[in-house]
Amino acid sequence: MSMQVVGETRVPLAWRRQPAARAAVAVARLMVLLPPRRLRQVLAVASRGARAATREEALTARQAVVTVSARCAGRGCLQRSVATVLLCRLHGRWPDWCTGFRTQPFRAHAWVEAGAEAVGESGDVALFHTVMSVRHRDRASR
Repeated sequence: MSMQVVGETRVPLAWRRQPAARAAVAVARLMVLLPPRRLRQVLAVASRGARAATREEALTARQAVVTVSARCAGRGCLQRSVATVLLCRLHGRWPDWCTGFRTQPFRAHAWVEAGAEAVGESGDVALFHTVMSVRHRDRASR
């Protein structure tokens, strides 16, 4: 089965914001090579001490990541989600990082949430069962 992949829309990004976005994408590219358990541990450590990200902050970070990386704008959902949380963390914020799957048809996906809402994703994210996440401490205790 083949599926059409349409890249996400890029937004104009000020030149002074590009280095941080590119750095987050580069670090995420290396981090996604880690085994899932280790990736979750590293992200959990990175999330410590951060304040909860708002939906707008998470969306701005996601758009910056998509703008500077063709991989993140396409099929690279894991790298996109990791780069988004890392970019938010550079600004002292942490959105919820989630991975999961759906069964009909089977698909795996990684995304970012803020305020218990998927950021920048289509509505079918609700069909995914969250398997692994690194949530902001305020939301993790709920």
